[in-house]
Amino acid sequence: MKKQKMFFRMITASLIRRHSRMLVALLAIAVGATILSGLVTIYYDVPRQMGAQFRNYGANMLLLPDGDEKLSEESADKALNVIDKEKLVGAAPYRYESVTINTMPVIAAAADMDGAKAASPYWLVNGDWPSVDKEVLVGKTLAATLGIKQGGTVNVVYENETAEEKADKGDDDKSKAKENAADEGREFVVSGILETGGTEEDYIFISLNDMAELTGVKGKLDAVELSVSASQDELKAYADKISALDINVSPRLVKRVTQSETTVLTKLQALVFLVTAVVLLLTMICVATTMMAVVAERRKEIGLRKALGASNGSIIAEFMGEGLLLGGVGGLLGVVFGYAFAQAVSMNVFNSSISFRPLILPVTVLISVLVTGLACLLPVRNATDVDPAVVLKGE
Repeated sequence: MKKQKMFFRMITASLIRRHSRMLVALLAIAVGATILSGLVTIYYDVPRQMGAQFRNYGANMLLLPDGDEKLSEESADKALNVIDKEKLVGAAPYRYESVTINTMPVIAAAADMDGAKAASPYWLVNGDWPSVDKEVLVGKTLAATLGIKQGGTVNVVYENETAEEKADKGDDDKSKAKENAADEGREFVVSGILETGGTEEDYIFISLNDMAELTGVKGKLDAVELSVSASQDELKAYADKISALDINVSPRLVKRVTQSETTVLTKLQALVFLVTAVVLLLTMICVATTMMAVVAERRKEIGLRKALGASNGSIIAEFMGEGLLLGGVGGLLGVVFGYAFAQAVSMNVFNSSISFRPLILPVTVLISVLVTGLACLLPVRNATDVDPAVVLKGE
C-alpha cells in the first residue's frame, strides 16, 4: 500500500512540476472526451429525436381494408392493439363519402379530430378545430371556390345513389330529388379553414358521429392513418403481426416517410462516427507530441536514474502512470462537458432535452485512458532508449 501511495505521489508531483505541458495534454484529452461523450450521447438519442421530428410530417403507416368491403372499427381497434401504446403518436380513422354543398359535389372526410391532429401536426387550421358535433373544417381550395368563411355555415347533403340510378332518372325526377335532398340537408358551422398544401384542401372534414347521422351507417371506415415512433424495421414487424391477424386489415407503410427517416438517420450516425474517430486521432497525436517533449526535457533525469540502477520497467510505469492519470481525469471532465455539449445541440437542433446515459461515464473514461495509453507508447519507448553514459556526458 505504501508503494502505491508513493508511486501516486511521484507521478502527481511530476505532473505538477510540468503543469504547463501537462495542462495542454489534459485539455486535449478533455476536448476529445467531450466530443466523444457528447456525440455518442447524440448518436443514441438521435433516433428518438429524429423520429419525433419526422412525426411532424404525417403518418408512416396506413390500415386499409383487405378487400372490397369497408374497414370495421372493431378490426381497426384489434390492429391498433398490436402496436405499443408508448410508440403510437396518433391514430386517425377516416371515412370518405360524396356529398353536395350548394349543388356542388364534394368529398366529405369523416375523422377522429383528436387523432387527425396528433397524426398530422403539419395541418394548419385558420380558426379552431371542431370540438363538438355539427362543426366542420373546410379545405382552403374548397372554401375559396364556394366562398365559405370561418364562422359561417354550410348545408351538407348526402345522396345515397349510384351513378347508374341517377342516369336512369328523368330530368324532372332529378330536380325533385335535388330539392328533397336539399330539404334534408344538415347545417354545419365552419369552425376553421384547413391549409395543408395537399389534396386535403379540396375536402370538408366532419366528425365520425356526424357522418354516421348523415349517412345512417355507423362503424365503417375507409382507412386509418397511424403515426408511430418506430424505425422502419419495427414498423415492418408491426405490419407483419397485423397481417397475421384474421381481421380483414391490410397494413401499408408510407415509404416516402419511413425510407427518408432511415436514410437521414443512417447518414447522420455515420457522420457522428467519422467525426468522433477524427477527434480521437487528433487527441492521440496531441498527447503523443506533448509526452515526447516531456521525455526530451527529462533525458538527464532518466539517464541519472538508469545509472543509479532504475530498470526500464520502473521508467515505463512512471510515464504510463502519468499518461493514464491524465486520461482518467480528462475522461471525467469530458463526460461532464460532453453532456452539456449534447444538451446544447439537442436544444438548438431538436428543441428538446436529451437524457443522460450512465453507461457513457465508464465508456468515455475507458476510451480516454486507452487513447492516452496508445499515445504514450512511442514517448515511453524513447525514454527507455536513453543511454546513461551518453546523457551524463552532456551529449
